[in-house]
Amino acid sequence: MNEAEARLNYPCGDVLPETGSTVTVAPGIKWIRMGLPFALDHINLWLIRDTQDEVEGWTVVDCCVDIPEARAQWQEIFNSQLDGLPILRVFATHMHPDHLGLAHWLCEHWDVRLWISATDYYTALAASSGTLFPDAEALSAFYRSHGVQDASFHQRLNERGSYYSALVPKIPPQFQRVMDGDVVQIGDYRFGCISGYGHAPEHMALSCPERNLLISGDMVLPRISTNVSVFAGEPEADPLSLFLNSLRRYDALPENTLVLPSHGKPFTGLHERLAQLHDHHQAQLALTNGACREKAVSAAELVPVLFKRALDNQQLSFAVGEALAHLHRSWRAGELTRELDGGGVHRFQAV
Repeated sequence: MNEAEARLNYPCGDVLPETGSTVTVAPGIKWIRMGLPFALDHINLWLIRDTQDEVEGWTVVDCCVDIPEARAQWQEIFNSQLDGLPILRVFATHMHPDHLGLAHWLCEHWDVRLWISATDYYTALAASSGTLFPDAEALSAFYRSHGVQDASFHQRLNERGSYYSALVPKIPPQFQRVMDGDVVQIGDYRFGCISGYGHAPEHMALSCPERNLLISGDMVLPRISTNVSVFAGEPEADPLSLFLNSLRRYDALPENTLVLPSHGKPFTGLHERLAQLHDHHQAQLALTNGACREKAVSAAELVPVLFKRALDNQQLSFAVGEALAHLHRSWRAGELTRELDGGGVHRFQAV
């Protein structure tokens, strides 16, 4: 546990749900934890007791990637954790594979509707069909333009194929749109939808004031700051400003709100964690601007300044995107200039 994480409170202690089982975190709310084939090796999913058209059952929040191990874990959940009741709807906080990958399978299995923001639904539809992302050549050109020259990195881009559709092979053909400010009745309680930007196109968290809890998705995590990146499809975006502004949406919630995050353990200490996230990114911005005062730097050259650990190729792609997010915030604020050097690489320098 790092120092910042230690300043939070964890009501469940060190208890984690076992494979195919759940932990009750509040009356009528069960915590599922499933493994992921990434460096970030797990995702939290939630079951909320619900009633639809006088039928008792459960709402699922988030789904896991579509891999055999996750399907098997869900089958164990169906058999042992639903109290003999059906799943009545599936809610996805956003379109990333670990959150949406099995939505099609869950919706088909239980003949229910997916609830998600329209922006994330249509983005996922394009990504799953292979029409959203640039082709490997264009993607490689994007990273080269930001100083990534390592041959193995570019070979991986060419070999990995359609990464998204491998984990999200299908999208439910219909969905229920949720928007910022919507109130969703789940069982006896009302959950307000809070939109968030910078991490996903239109992330939706769920806040229940009556129960003093927040299903935060990836927007507020206890141990890490969620990835905030510039991507090839929107190469001049300022996602960090979007993300930091979105965090202000949670300031009105009580400090003792029980936060149910997508990664890490349920915690209280929301305002402390929000302050930590703002401080973290301000510190990263200070490092960014400091590096740019010494010389004109590319995003690839900034990566080891912001990330002190060794990175594999997948992690490097996220790190370059996040380095760019910090560069772009300062660039958009007029603190940095950007120029294209003779080698076709974007370099940023302090004004």
